[in-house]
Amino acid sequence: MIRILLFLAVVFALGLGFAWLADRPGDMVITFNGYQYQVSLMVAAVAVVAVVAAVMILWWLIKSVWNSPYTISRYFRVRRRDRGYQALSTGMIAAGAGDGALARKKTKEAAKLIRSDQEPLIHLLEAQASLLEGDHEGARQKFESMLDDPEMRLLGLRGLYLEAERLGDRNAARHYAGRAAGMAPQLAWAAESTLEELTGRGDWDGALKLVEAQKATRQIERDAANRRRAVLLTAKAQSLADSDPAAARTAAIEANRLQPEFAPAAVAAATLLFRQNDVRKGSKILETAWRAEPHPEIAELYTHARPGDAVLDRLNRARKLQEMRKNHAESSMTVARAALDAQDFATARREAEAAIRMDRREGAYLLLADIEEAETGDQGKVRQLLSKAVRAPRDPAWVADGVVSERWAPVSPVTGRLDAFEWRAPMERLGQLIDSRDDAPDAPAVAIEAPGRPAQEESVKVIDHAGPGGETAGKQAENDQDHVRPVTAQAFAAVPADAEAVEPAQELARLPDDPGVDPADAAEKSPRRFRLF
Repeated sequence: MIRILLFLAVVFALGLGFAWLADRPGDMVITFNGYQYQVSLMVAAVAVVAVVAAVMILWWLIKSVWNSPYTISRYFRVRRRDRGYQALSTGMIAAGAGDGALARKKTKEAAKLIRSDQEPLIHLLEAQASLLEGDHEGARQKFESMLDDPEMRLLGLRGLYLEAERLGDRNAARHYAGRAAGMAPQLAWAAESTLEELTGRGDWDGALKLVEAQKATRQIERDAANRRRAVLLTAKAQSLADSDPAAARTAAIEANRLQPEFAPAAVAAATLLFRQNDVRKGSKILETAWRAEPHPEIAELYTHARPGDAVLDRLNRARKLQEMRKNHAESSMTVARAALDAQDFATARREAEAAIRMDRREGAYLLLADIEEAETGDQGKVRQLLSKAVRAPRDPAWVADGVVSERWAPVSPVTGRLDAFEWRAPMERLGQLIDSRDDAPDAPAVAIEAPGRPAQEESVKVIDHAGPGGETAGKQAENDQDHVRPVTAQAFAAVPADAEAVEPAQELARLPDDPGVDPADAAEKSPRRFRLF
């Protein structure tokens, strides 16, 4: 558009110039070689313009002819390059789609049309084609050759890292990730793998520096960075609790400041503060975490903040926690445990039953069983509560990658992932769980309809002892042992006096909470069964 406007401006300027000359008549005289040429000014101007245009056209023709070999070669070179890039693009699409044969074909075609030193993507396409063909050794060699090229070095490290992960060589994978993280800290995969390596060997300070670098490069959000720093500082505090209490206290307090609702950080900070007799500050930290989410470790540490306190003082502290989070199962269980230690069985039973109403789980029934045994010693009720505990949902615990731990840990013992442990109920065991009908009195039994008799079964023939075919009928009845007929008064009267008593074929299965019956008493009380033949 700009060129068109410039062209129009030039034409307009020439037109104005010629119009200006036309309005001003004059002659131009040229003397050359004894001759005198006289023309008008308008004709002279047109001649000058024509000569200039002719010279320009002639120069363009000479230049075109002179540069024609280079122009022709450049045309074919550009055409060849375009074909090579088209083959490279098709090969990359084929590699992404998983077509190894087409990817290999296009790799060879692109390598013929484009020099690999001019286009590094040819190396990547060749490595991808080798992976699709199952030639992992060739792919690794190609990735290793990329390390010599500064432009391709990160790509080679990424490929070697993935191959090491595929082979399960975590040390090699972390080595390549560490090199990549040193060159480009913004790479998320390299930073994550390096972070797992640092946390795996307990280098908490190095892990904290890496998290700060991730935060500075905006790989992770601010909240996620604070969470990771809190986890790492808590782990550092736990590792330094015995060797360097001052540094451990500083790290734990910083972790609690970043995540006040994080229970492990609160417990670690309060424990270190209690060791230094700072009960007030430690209790305040635990109270803040308890308001966010009640946790049994917080309750245990809070009620035993002063080792010399009496059991009634611990009960009062437990009730203080309950006032902070009312109508919560963990609050009721905390008061119930403290009341059991104080021998206040009425309060303990009331709070344990309230916890069961709010959250039916294994620990509540076990606590109620302890209360029952301590107060009454009724083993029958204790066993009944224990059987309910076996079938109840499990208590929350620290769970990470299928591993259930009694204590929190900063990394997963299976994958090495940071902050993998979660406070939740583990997967339920197989079997029937307690529902609301278990404690309902006089619950109606569910009637189970007996299956009908198959059509192919033959009816049992009535045996006539006086008939001539009694022996044959008796043998047929013994063969049909699976057929049962109702015992009538006539059949019972037909039982001979010397009939042999038989024992039950199979003992009934006992429930886990059924103590069973003594075999001698069962033999005396159970009715004798008879068989006809």
